Amino acid sequence: MMKNKMMKKWLILSLLFCLLLPFKAFADAAVGDMTVTLGQNLTDEQKSELLSEMNAPEGVEILTITNEEEHQYLGEYIPKRLIGTKAISSSAITLEKAGTGLKVQSKNINWVTEEMYINALATAGVKDASIYITAPIPVSGTAALTGIIKAYEISSDKVIPEDVKQAANEEMVKTAKLGDEVGSDKAAALITKIKENMAENPPQTEAEVRDTVESSAKELGITLTDEQIQSLVDLFNKLKDLNIDWNQVGGQLDKAKEKLTTFLKSEEGQSFLDKLKEFFGSLIDAIKALFS
Repeated sequence: MMKNKMMKKWLILSLLFCLLLPFKAFADAAVGDMTVTLGQNLTDEQKSELLSEMNAPEGVEILTITNEEEHQYLGEYIPKRLIGTKAISSSAITLEKAGTGLKVQSKNINWVTEEMYINALATAGVKDASIYITAPIPVSGTAALTGIIKAYEISSDKVIPEDVKQAANEEMVKTAKLGDEVGSDKAAALITKIKENMAENPPQTEAEVRDTVESSAKELGITLTDEQIQSLVDLFNKLKDLNIDWNQVGGQLDKAKEKLTTFLKSEEGQSFLDKLKEFFGSLIDAIKALFS
């Protein structure tokens, strides 16, 4: 009888322990927590300067990012010589309250824009965080995404699948390359628009993905080559098959959407909208003339 009572007590305690584990993990991911990533090849002096620049508190959790990790996630998308042999890009990620979205600020990053980071991070499933990306000298910024995702996994106690990480890195690089060809503002605005349209009407086939890419570019008045269209179709067709929650992604893109709005209000964007209005005006006049 006594033995049965003891077994029941142990069973209850075990169940309570299992139930409390998720709450402990959630408690560990507290709003305001900062995690820092530092490139392995920084000097001690550079590390101190970057920590000061980030306003990192004493005792902040610091992760080291290696050049091997950078090659692991970027090797398929950009030449090895561009990745280099040293890891110096660094970042700080601070968890924010739910619904805040993603905010990115960068320094000494000369290829990947802040909106490109936001888009790629949202694709990876990173949410509600303030992110600061920096380096002691001007760099492309491609390697920083590796550290940010790693820091987010640890600080939020969430595991991001490897194929999603790879897709986010591919998106970042392809967007930056497209930015070289059509302008970084246009490239970031287009990626944001495609994601908005995918959230509204999730494509089921590659042909529907192509329609989404082409219609998004048309909406913004951005002319793409066949090669550029195919590159985006390949990317978003891959993303389509990763079961990404596009509504959640869209909810993280407020700052990127500001860039989209800015583009539409720009002289170039307004010129396109004026042409569109002129076209429809002419069409209506032609219809009126036909019936008169």
